[in-house]
Amino acid sequence: MDLAFIPSPSTGVINLGPIPLRGYAFCIIIGVFVAVWFGNKRWVARGGRSGTVADIAVWAVPFGLVGGRLYHVITDYQLYFSEGENWVDAFKIWEGGLGIWGAIALGAVGAWIGCRRRGIPLPAWADALAPGIALAQACGRWGNWFNQELYGKETDLPWALEISEGPNRVAGTYHPTFLYESLWCIGVALLVIWADRRFKLGHGRAFALYVAAYCAGRGWIEYMRVDEAHHILGLRLNVWTALIVFVLAVAYIVISAKLRPGREEIVEPGAAEDAEKAGDGAKDAAAETAKDASVELTKDGDDTADAGKKADPAPGADEAAESTDADERAAEKDDTAKAAKNG
Repeated sequence: MDLAFIPSPSTGVINLGPIPLRGYAFCIIIGVFVAVWFGNKRWVARGGRSGTVADIAVWAVPFGLVGGRLYHVITDYQLYFSEGENWVDAFKIWEGGLGIWGAIALGAVGAWIGCRRRGIPLPAWADALAPGIALAQACGRWGNWFNQELYGKETDLPWALEISEGPNRVAGTYHPTFLYESLWCIGVALLVIWADRRFKLGHGRAFALYVAAYCAGRGWIEYMRVDEAHHILGLRLNVWTALIVFVLAVAYIVISAKLRPGREEIVEPGAAEDAEKAGDGAKDAAAETAKDASVELTKDGDDTADAGKKADPAPGADEAAESTDADERAAEKDDTAKAAKNG
């Protein structure tokens, strides 16, 4: 008897009237929003305009979804084109089945188109988005939990994943490979963020680091899975893909660092001028505010002086003045009398 395990949802769909709300789709959508939001923050910090990441994502995301689905259908064609299977199911993306390799490859094509239209370098944009993509994958992997798919070998560990009886699956407790990959992707995002701050990665090297780190984890996680897959020389196809892409990513980091060291100073033409204009506008507004305050203070000072002149004398001031005048007249008479006597 298992004392502890991770339960699976009884269903991956909630029907809101005629509209089905699918957990897999929600995880993908949340991941996209996280990637765009975090990527925008990094892009602005690099000197780009706010909103540019979202504008380019409009191109990258649809291309990525198509690429991810194509990779899955091509590499697992037997699920859709074998005898007894319905090829129409290949279009049912909400039932699961996205290959990250195809999503990144074709998504990069869409991003390239978007970057060309905006006149910005694709490597710089990819560097800004890299940790966000890893976080998006961390969110998206929970879609496999809703669909009860892509789990690992049987285990009785406390964090084992409970799988219910269903098509192409046997009830039991298995390694939650979706959770392993989700946590690994979070670690990849943190690694890229740290390395980018520490070494000022540029010209696509932050993105290449993300790719290499993800492949390192995907290799051993893929090896644990028990779902049907093609094998080459005893290894699953996705393990070979991870190995090859890992080598290419590391090679790119090394070669790029030698050919183009440092980081791009300008990632989006015109963004610096916009920031400078905004700063000048803020300075002008502050100067105008200070000028208005100075005028008000001067006006208040003049009003105070005028009020002082117009103010009534203090009580007894008139009597004191009259007494002083009388004393002065008496002194003048005495001086006149003495002068006449001496004369």
